[in-house]
Amino acid sequence: MAAALVLPRVLDRLSDRGVMLPSAAFLGVVLVGVAALTWCGAIGWPVLLGTWLVLGICYSAAQFALSHASWLLTYPLAGCLGAAVGMPATLAALGALTVAGVAAAAMLWPASDPDVVAHAHADLDPSHPHVRGIGQGRHEHAFVIDDLHRQWPSTAN
Repeated sequence: MAAALVLPRVLDRLSDRGVMLPSAAFLGVVLVGVAALTWCGAIGWPVLLGTWLVLGICYSAAQFALSHASWLLTYPLAGCLGAAVGMPATLAALGALTVAGVAAAAMLWPASDPDVVAHAHADLDPSHPHVRGIGQGRHEHAFVIDDLHRQWPSTAN
């Protein structure tokens, strides 16, 4: 909860990518580390509680819908693997899956991903509240995919 409360101030100083990728990478490292400790028999309540704390802090940086879609896949995977091969191997597999996801995100998510994007709405009536006063001309604002912005604008828009 503390991390979620501090996160908006952190994101005022750092980019989403600059926070999310390292947080997700650290999740993978923690899971693999806990797997190693579990294999060695060096796991106890203090380690488990510390792990939950660190995972919770790192999860606070995740995008809500994306994290829940990932959990939809990994929760059943964790249950099946845990029953079939045990917790150390399951933690290692989930850690490796996390690291692979971070690598994919680092390749697919451009480093220069602006929040504010210039674009135009040729399909909106000039009296529409979103473009009132600018007609169908170009304007810019923090861009999100929604009912008025169904796809990311190309450089030609």
